[in-house]
Amino acid sequence: YNLKQQYKYNFYKYFKIFNIFSIILIIFSIILLTFKGLNFGIDFKGGTLIELRSLDNQTTISQIRQSFLNMNLGDVTVKKFGKNNDFLVKFEAVEQESTPGVNNVKRDLINEVKVLLAKDIGNSFEFRRVEKVGPKVSSELLKSGIIAIGLSLAAMLIYIWIRFEWQFSLGAIIAIFHDVIITLGIFSLFSFEINLSIVAAVLTIVGYSMNDTVVIFDRVRENLKKFSDVKINEITNISINETLSRTI
Repeated sequence: YNLKQQYKYNFYKYFKIFNIFSIILIIFSIILLTFKGLNFGIDFKGGTLIELRSLDNQTTISQIRQSFLNMNLGDVTVKKFGKNNDFLVKFEAVEQESTPGVNNVKRDLINEVKVLLAKDIGNSFEFRRVEKVGPKVSSELLKSGIIAIGLSLAAMLIYIWIRFEWQFSLGAIIAIFHDVIITLGIFSLFSFEINLSIVAAVLTIVGYSMNDTVVIFDRVRENLKKFSDVKINEITNISINETLSRTI
């Protein structure tokens, strides 16, 4: 009985090569995260949020973004919000000198934005909402994001441990850390902005990774009973090949 007929692709053949490749990527990602860090967006650094409504239907999001970039307000993000002519603008707060005891930083900043926006695009904007996200709120959001990822990993570890064995649980968590660390390393390398949407995306990666891991581990467990005298590398090849279409 030829076990190799049970699978089409020999994944175990490249086990060492891809392990070394993964270790190099993880080490490189950790070095980037340690020395370069992440480019945290306004959600985590603090800044100003403005909800704009354009009275001119011809105004585009690229025009607004370029106008705000020309104002030297730090990091700027512009998104569609609500109706077609509504925009949500976030930019990093710019420190300005203010009179002691007088809260006039926000007023001066917004007036400056209004003047420069009118100069670039025209005086056809309605400022519907202006909010300031302080550093304290931002640090709490960052802490909450880290806690959310940490708790999800812990819960999955316990679930795998109970459903399978501790070896499976350890392997699953290492695989998830592998995915998350390399993803964050890519964000650090290209200085992509980290905001709350990215935290949700990382949690999505964790979810998909764990989902597929459980499916493959389940098939490994079935095949361990079916082929009790077969080596684990052959069992692994069979199991991955059998679940490959679902994985893709």
